[in-house]
This record gives sequence, C-alpha cells and structure tokens, in this order.
Amino acid sequence: MTLRRRNTPSFRPQRGFTLIGLLFWGAVIAVSAVVAMKVFPTVLEYYTVKRVVDRIAAANPSTVPAVRQQFDTSKQVEYSIVSISGSDLTISKDGNDQVVIEFGWDKEIELFGPVHLLIKYRGTSR
Repeated sequence: MTLRRRNTPSFRPQRGFTLIGLLFWGAVIAVSAVVAMKVFPTVLEYYTVKRVVDRIAAANPSTVPAVRQQFDTSKQVEYSIVSISGSDLTISKDGNDQVVIEFGWDKEIELFGPVHLLIKYRGTSR
C-alpha cells in the first residue's frame, strides 16, 4: 500500500502577532504617543524663542533695554512663548562688539500620577 501525497504547498510556520504581543506593542505606542503630544509644544516653544533671539541678535541692538523690549514685543506676537520673558535673558557682547543673548528655563511636564518629565532648555544666539 502506497500513500499518495496531495499537491499542497510546503509547510510554512505561521506569521503574525499574538494577542499578547499586539497588546504589548499597542501599549508601548500609546504611551510614546502621549509623551510626544505633551513634549511637542514645549519643543516648539524652544525653537520659537531661539528664532526670535537669533533675529534680535542679528539686528545688533545698542542697549540691553532695547533687546528686552524687542523680545517682549515679539512675545506678544508669538503666542507660543509663555515660559520666558525679556527680563529672563542674559545679554552680553563678545570681542567683536556683537550682541550675545543667552536664555534658559526648566519645563516640568506631568505625565501621569506622580510621574513628571523635566526638560531643561538652554540656548544662545551664537
């Protein structure tokens, strides 16, 4: 007696996610998305402040109050700047008599419960 084989494709192991794997990766992606959504506005604020400070330094204002006043005026136009004001800027001149503006602030973001994320933003117009 001989056995006849049917024309079937060769044996391949199954592929895909298990339910546990799907739940794990779904949770990882969800937590990452929540953190990104809470951090993104602060990063956007940093780049806005950096752009404003670079523009003011390029104009090379003559006095410290002029720099602070220009920053506060820009802050009224740029709605995303809320963490820093003109009085928080450190203003100096380098060897080439060019204005150098330094800034910085700490941002604490509540993630969930007692867990917070602390980001220290620092920048200069150089």
